[in-house]
Order: sequence, then C-alpha cells, then structure tokens
Amino acid sequence: MRNYDDDWTDSQRALYDECYQAGGDWAEDPDTPSDDVQYVINLAEGDDDSLGDAELDYPPLVDAVTQATGENITSVPASHHDPAFRGFLDGVRDAVGDDTFGL
Repeated sequence: MRNYDDDWTDSQRALYDECYQAGGDWAEDPDTPSDDVQYVINLAEGDDDSLGDAELDYPPLVDAVTQATGENITSVPASHHDPAFRGFLDGVRDAVGDDTFGL
C-alpha cells in the first residue's frame, strides 16, 4: 500500500511512486536472490533510530533512484522520511506475500 507523508510535494510523491514500482518489480523478478529480498525487508522493518544517519549504496536501491530521478547518484539516505528509500522498501514489501519472509 502506498504510504505518503502528508507534507510531501507532488515531486516527492512521484519519486516515491517510481521507486515503489521499481522495488516491486525487483522483488518479483525470479532472478532476484531471496537473501537480497530479505535484506530489504529487514531494512523496511528497522526504524530510523536503528538506521542512524546512514547512506546506502545498495545497488538495486541506487539503480531505482537513479532511474526515477534521471540523475547519477551513488547513495540514498536510509530514512523512512526519504520518499525514494521508503518507496522502494514499500514496493518490495507489497510485492512479496504476507507469508513470505515472516511478514
């Protein structure tokens, strides 16, 4: 389910939507290793306090944001307040079944 912040701009919502779609497509790809999907699920389950001020260079996430923004980036803030990060993670979670990976 799409999960916007009330104060996001239209461009932030669009970024979330594109990353959400990319996350879902990535998770549903049969070539995506289940350990990689589990890693992203674990990120989604973490809170911002446990993630700290980290920047992630996880390739599927970086690729999704690069494609969505059209800008070459090297990392993404690990924050559930960041539309790209949260969109990708929500897309992955929604793409896998509730009985998968202990969800």
